[in-house]
Amino acid sequence: MTMPLATPDFRRLLAIYLVNGIASAVPATLVLFFIRDRLEAPAFEPLFLASYFAAGALSIPLWVRAVSRFGLARCWLAGMLLAIAVFAWAALLGSGDVAAYTVVCVLSGIALGADLTLPGAMLAGVIQRAGHAGRGEGAYFGWWNFATKLNLALAAGLALPALQWFGYAPGGRGDHALTALTLAYCVLPCLLKLAAVALLYLTWIRPAERLA
Repeated sequence: MTMPLATPDFRRLLAIYLVNGIASAVPATLVLFFIRDRLEAPAFEPLFLASYFAAGALSIPLWVRAVSRFGLARCWLAGMLLAIAVFAWAALLGSGDVAAYTVVCVLSGIALGADLTLPGAMLAGVIQRAGHAGRGEGAYFGWWNFATKLNLALAAGLALPALQWFGYAPGGRGDHALTALTLAYCVLPCLLKLAAVALLYLTWIRPAERLA
């Protein structure tokens, strides 16, 4: 189990994956609160969720095609930047903005397609370059799956108590409560995604450019 953590490329990739994963898990934890209390549109939950997951699934072939031209890391970076732009826009939405939020769901679903497709492919490359193909995959994927579970746990463990601390409770629609919800659902993921972007560029893309 120590083999992956002794591999520098894996440590760098895992750090990026963790930060980006928390950024994605926070809005996933809070999305129903945002729909019900900020948008006041609980009847449209099936539309929003279906749009998000359908866009994610349909975008996977597009990301795979883009990789052949731009590379895995740059495509993942593009997906992160798309998510940042989308959630920054979502922070401006309010009650009744059903059509606009549907667009948010579609665009964030496209960004999800990058998260579903590209990090795993980068992990496969790390394993191959390290010479551990055929004998170390289990340990690598064990740490990878652990990071995935940790992202979800940290998102729930941090976002929900923070919302309560700042005065939001489910069903709360006062200005102070909705501001807290918007900051947690939209702004916090943007900040975390920006950190993931910086890590990806500074520790992965830029060093590769220097070696090219």
